[in-house]
Amino acid sequence: MTFLSVQNVSKTYFHKKKPVKQALHQISLDLNRAEIFGLLGVNGAGKTTLSSIIASLHPPTKGDVLWEGVSIYKQLIPYRKIIGLCPQHPNLDRTLSVEETLLFSGRCYGFSKEETRKRVDELLDRFGLVPYAKSLTPQLSGGYRQRFLIARTLVHRPKLVILDEPTVGLDPHVRRQIWELISQLKKEGTTVLLTTHYLDEAETLSDRVCLIHDGTIRLIDSPENLKKHHQKNNLEEVFLKFVEDPNAEIFKSGTECKNNDV
Repeated sequence: MTFLSVQNVSKTYFHKKKPVKQALHQISLDLNRAEIFGLLGVNGAGKTTLSSIIASLHPPTKGDVLWEGVSIYKQLIPYRKIIGLCPQHPNLDRTLSVEETLLFSGRCYGFSKEETRKRVDELLDRFGLVPYAKSLTPQLSGGYRQRFLIARTLVHRPKLVILDEPTVGLDPHVRRQIWELISQLKKEGTTVLLTTHYLDEAETLSDRVCLIHDGTIRLIDSPENLKKHHQKNNLEEVFLKFVEDPNAEIFKSGTECKNNDV
């Protein structure tokens, strides 16, 4: 069931009223309820721009984003209440403790003191952050900092979670722990938009992946279908084939491969 629909979205950046870069060109895709949707592409492909538009941080130059059939720009405040954004680069107050940051986030979303306290206690326990509740964020290791960022993202129980490179730079065992947390979000009915450069991560977690190049969508399909369709052993091999020749006809459909095409 479609949860969010991106419709013919284009984004052009201007300098002194002159266009300097077209980051996205007529992007259309649907996000389903309780799915993990992987967004893949080389640096500069348009992934972050698209994620920012879906997060309502930047408006598109053209096109629209529909939430349950209605433009998000006609219901911006309600829409922002149901999304959680975990950025690649931490935007944390270095003077607040883990616990204080989570409490502050809950109150920002309009929770009562009692509701916020209960929710924060749940997240501290769930993410193994109880021993670090009084710690300042600079005192956390990379893995616990990332757990904390995801916990902050979930304070208000968002229906859509946008994760931008959530495991970059983490040790393999910590990455696996984050994977388990992301998988649990799907089980709880949350839709996840995952941007990652780790192809094993995308293959393991994603129900569908989107290959984007030069601001256009080339293919959207499940990792399993892509591997079969391109006769590759894993998603990384498919992606390397894509990077070598993104303009090949097989990467120009912008649609999903069908099982009977495999």
